[in-house]
Amino acid sequence: MFTPAPGRYEAMPYRRCGRSGLDLPAIALGLWQNFGEGTPEAGQREIVRRAVDLGITHLDLANNYGPPPGAAEAALGRLLATDLAGLRDELVISTKAGYTQWPGPYGEGGSRKYLLASLDQSLGRLGLDHVDIFYSHRFDPTTPLHETLGALLTAVRSGRARYAGISSYSAERTVQALAVAAEIGLDLLVHQPSYSMVNRWVEDGDPSLLDVVGEAGLGTVVFSPLAQGLLTDKYLDGVPGDSRAARGGPFRREFLTEETLGHVRALNEIAAARGQTLAQMAIAWVLRDPRVTTALVGASSPAQLESSVAALDGPAFSPDELTAIDGHAVDAGVNIWGPRSSDL
Repeated sequence: MFTPAPGRYEAMPYRRCGRSGLDLPAIALGLWQNFGEGTPEAGQREIVRRAVDLGITHLDLANNYGPPPGAAEAALGRLLATDLAGLRDELVISTKAGYTQWPGPYGEGGSRKYLLASLDQSLGRLGLDHVDIFYSHRFDPTTPLHETLGALLTAVRSGRARYAGISSYSAERTVQALAVAAEIGLDLLVHQPSYSMVNRWVEDGDPSLLDVVGEAGLGTVVFSPLAQGLLTDKYLDGVPGDSRAARGGPFRREFLTEETLGHVRALNEIAAARGQTLAQMAIAWVLRDPRVTTALVGASSPAQLESSVAALDGPAFSPDELTAIDGHAVDAGVNIWGPRSSDL
């Protein structure tokens, strides 16, 4: 029987998600990596239990997280039925649909048929009758926004989701989505974009995406604040054989140019002077903006998760530090979601 740490809610700061009534932890656990069928369940169990002990109430999923797709939801479903039994109402569980999940014309995109069928499948894997947040995982240019957002409205009104959100929509598409949502009576809660020191697209434009969500009163849950490991000490001295860049996949060796690594090494020196690891500074940096509600992190071990949460204990950024960081927080071409999800 798992008994959570009694002081867990005093240890974690919580932030209001936009102008809603929902508070989210400053750091949340994403199950994108390390929750597939190739990862031992004992390790997954340790990570999730440690997250709960640390006051992390928000667990984030998508239908295609694994591998194979659906495996992460199934893994959490088993934990909800065992270790986390009795804790459901203390957790915020989110999932998404948008990318390819099954073969054929109805297995991806933003159609009503796909989104609601995917949500029903997700609930089955999780063993739940509802999730707390259901996202449109990406903008689909082939489907009218009225249909996509109408499906989110159905999910909320049917009780299968408590809130609705969007992910990786550009500033322009977010403005359009907000207009449609207002027209059909849907309250969007949150936007989930990628954001890091080497992927600052949410700051670009006039208005920027951060401007749009801030003005609209949406929360912002940012994913990949460590740029899939680039903003850690992992690549400072080369490419380890067990790294994502070495294994292949979405994070590619081509991202690791000498110019980019030079900037990363300089950022590491700034972090060291602050008494932090580079990863901790990277997490603290995205949270410096009050429009950011939560930094979504992954973890391969409880110790790694503990180190990420320790980012909250670091000092506030001085103006000189922010200026120094700006000189090296330059785009590294790692926004792999942009071309596939929105018109950035």
